[in-house]
Amino acid sequence: MVLESILSPPRAERHPLAVFILGFAYATLAIFLSMWIFEEQSSMVMVFLSAMAAVPLMYHLLRFEENKDLVVEGQSMLREHAPALFFYLVLFSGMAVAFSFWYLALPSDVASGLFRVQTQTISNLNQQVTGKITQTALLSKIFLNNIKVLIFCILFSFLYGAGAIFILTWNASVIGAAAGNFVRSHMAKYAGVAGFGKVAAYLYVGSLSILRYAIHGIPEIFAYIIAAMAGGILSIAIVKHDFGTGKFEKVLLDVSDLLLLAVLVLFIAAMLEVFVTPALF
Repeated sequence: MVLESILSPPRAERHPLAVFILGFAYATLAIFLSMWIFEEQSSMVMVFLSAMAAVPLMYHLLRFEENKDLVVEGQSMLREHAPALFFYLVLFSGMAVAFSFWYLALPSDVASGLFRVQTQTISNLNQQVTGKITQTALLSKIFLNNIKVLIFCILFSFLYGAGAIFILTWNASVIGAAAGNFVRSHMAKYAGVAGFGKVAAYLYVGSLSILRYAIHGIPEIFAYIIAAMAGGILSIAIVKHDFGTGKFEKVLLDVSDLLLLAVLVLFIAAMLEVFVTPALF
């Protein structure tokens, strides 16, 4: 397939800018195809098409990383997997930026219809954290909810190989809608107060939007990416019938390390979301 042959896993790990552009292109193509063919269901269809475009590359990357577990000796596997984890993060960032860009670039009525499900999800999440609630209870609520998403990433990746890319793409679309909505709702306010021109206002509020969600969003998504890779590596090892061998024990050890790291990073992300982000915004 054309999209599958654009980048190989080794080349993708060495060229993060190309991966970012590819993520942006995947999401952009999915947005316009979904509006053209499935206008009424475009909110979810664009997520599905974006994920489907990335699946071949993700699968080959997981096979590439699983092979490292079998051939690399005497080195930290977390360090060996670092380029692949960074690849996931850059691809996700490209998609999130594309969703945010088109949320702002498209007419408001079109964008509202296109991101209808994402906007409803954001509204539901906001309602869950309103009212009188202690920071400790909020931390527990957010962390447990994120753990649920983490488990979904593991299961989707384990059962469907590269299936966790759907969860990651869905999160990219939600973050893109949230960032775009933040820019739209605050641009006039900040432009009026600071006396900025239209372009300067977009840059200023856009930077605030990125910073607001990046503080806790990047480590949170990074945790999901680590879990997705762990589930995918385990899935490929089982498909290749490595279980019951010393090689499979090595894979299990590597997967366990990845999952523990994912939970730790997710807890740090929850701490940032509860204590740092509200203090700054």
